[in-house]
Amino acid sequence: MLVTGWTGCSPAAYSVYKTPVTAGCLQVPQTVFDKGPLQFVRPLGWYYDIAVSKQPDGSYLALLLQCTHQENQLNVSGDGYTCSLHGSRFDKNGGVLHGPAEQPLQRYKTTVESNNLIIHLT
Repeated sequence: MLVTGWTGCSPAAYSVYKTPVTAGCLQVPQTVFDKGPLQFVRPLGWYYDIAVSKQPDGSYLALLLQCTHQENQLNVSGDGYTCSLHGSRFDKNGGVLHGPAEQPLQRYKTTVESNNLIIHLT
């Protein structure tokens, strides 16, 4: 199921692919990336989205959009992510650009199986 529109407080609109967590993993059809290399996935029952970007080498980068400073939801901003609570900024790879956050965004391991992207949450 593909849900259109941003469900948080970011002014930018984008699609969020919602999917259940099964055995600690998310399964996302690779066809979701036909719309563009950056897509957003929300595990059912979670508050935070996961930004998933297809890299030039064909691998995927999955980042939890939760600020590492005080766990606020992040907004998409230009070429990265920002926290509206205290102003932390992260680059598109999850690295800290501006504090008060000191730790990079949480990354999840990804694999591809049978034309599906698998995001390993554990």
